[in-house]
Parts: sequence; structure tokens; C-alpha cells
Amino acid sequence: MGCITLLTDFGLQDASVASAKGILLQHTTNCPIVDISHTSEPFHLQQAAYLLAAAYPSFARGTCHVILFDVMSDENPHLVLCQKGGQYFLAPDNGILALAFPGGLENVWQCYELKEPHTFKDWIHAVAGFVAKLQTKTPSELKLPRCALKIAPQQWQLKVDSSTVECHVIYIDRFENVVINITREQFDEIGNSRPFRIQFMRDEEIAELTPYYASVKESEKLCRFNSAGYLEIAINRGRAASLFGFKLHKEHHMIYHTIKIFFE
Repeated sequence: MGCITLLTDFGLQDASVASAKGILLQHTTNCPIVDISHTSEPFHLQQAAYLLAAAYPSFARGTCHVILFDVMSDENPHLVLCQKGGQYFLAPDNGILALAFPGGLENVWQCYELKEPHTFKDWIHAVAGFVAKLQTKTPSELKLPRCALKIAPQQWQLKVDSSTVECHVIYIDRFENVVINITREQFDEIGNSRPFRIQFMRDEEIAELTPYYASVKESEKLCRFNSAGYLEIAINRGRAASLFGFKLHKEHHMIYHTIKIFFE
């Protein structure tokens, strides 16, 4: 195993991340732990899924990605093991992996069901135990039962008809570039090379994609696919989120901004 990555919603203000790492280190040997993020918005599955999708291609085959996000969303949480491109993903079966990999995963196995009563440390120990097993055995040698991933929650998915796609904001980076929940592959498949216009904030529209921020003049708006392959609205050397009033889409908000893509 090359290394372990850790993606959680624990935050950094208490000892939860350190506790999780300590338990992982107790169970594993000679495996560095690399942080993806611990500060994504609580319960925001799609934001965490985006961070995972953006990070994992940089890692080597044999990496084990541990996702501890919204782990107690079910009464009896399930731990699943997935495989893609020679890398492993251990996560609760709450829809996060279906959002991170809309094209599907190569293999999915059920690892563990946490029965009541259970604690935070019970879950971490269960995860760490399976990470340790993957250091010496393949999933087939572990004889894990195959299963299907839980379907991604509907509220986090695109709304698509023949000529319109409704998207929403899933991430705002430190430069206030605004990431939208549509990938290049989805855009190309739905658009089928048709002309398009991206409409947001009432009268604002963009009708072309640019490869770089500097492809437009300073302070001009642009739309591009970022390094993770997601659509992004930005301003060259500016702050798109503040200027246009973009907010992160949250499931329970009464009002949020919808970005519409019209294909002609």
C-alpha cells in the first residue's frame, strides 16, 4: 500500500482528526497519512465528493482513501470498499462515492455494518482494521460480499432535460472561483457540441469556455473546466463569488442560486 489519505468533516478545532490518525497508525505499518481536507461543509456530501474527485488522481496505485464524512447518517452505518484505477476507497455508504464517481466504480464490496450501540471510535477502529487487511490481502482474498452503492441523493444531482441543465454551487475556493456540479464529461454528453449559454444571477451570461484565467482581460468574467474537470465560473484576477453573490448550495436553505445552462 502506497499511503493512506484522510477526508473528513471533523474540522480542526478539536482532537477528532488526531484521534482518527492515531487509531489508523495503531492498525497499520509504514503507511504515511495524507490529509485531503477536514473543513468541508458539514453534511454537504457533494462538496466532499468534489474534493475527493479532485485529489485522488494525484495518488499512485495502491493508495487507500479513507472517507469519514457524515458517517452517522444511517441508524446502522455500512462501510463499503470500492476500487478504481488500482486505488481503494473506504467510505460510509451514504451516497458520497456515487457523487464522486458518476461514471461508476470498478468493484464495490460491503465491509462492515456498525450495530447499535456504537461510538465514533468504534467506526474508526472498523475502518482502520480494513485498511490494515488491505496491506497484506486483496479484496478477493478477504472474501468480501459484493454490493451496489447507495444512489446519490437526488437533491445533489443535475436536473436535465433536452435543452436545459440546472446546476448549483458545490465549492468556492480561496480565490473565490465558483465550482459548479457538472463535469466536462457530463457537459459534453448533454451538450453534444451544441451552442450554449450559461445563465446566472439574473442578467449575467457566458456563452463560451476559456482554457485559462488569462484568456480574458483582467476583471472580466469567464467560464472554464478546472483541473479536476468541473465547470468553474471565475473572474480574471477577481473574486467571482463576492461580485456575483454566489453562495454554497445547501440542502435546507430556502433560497439558493441555480445556474442554468441552455443548449441551442
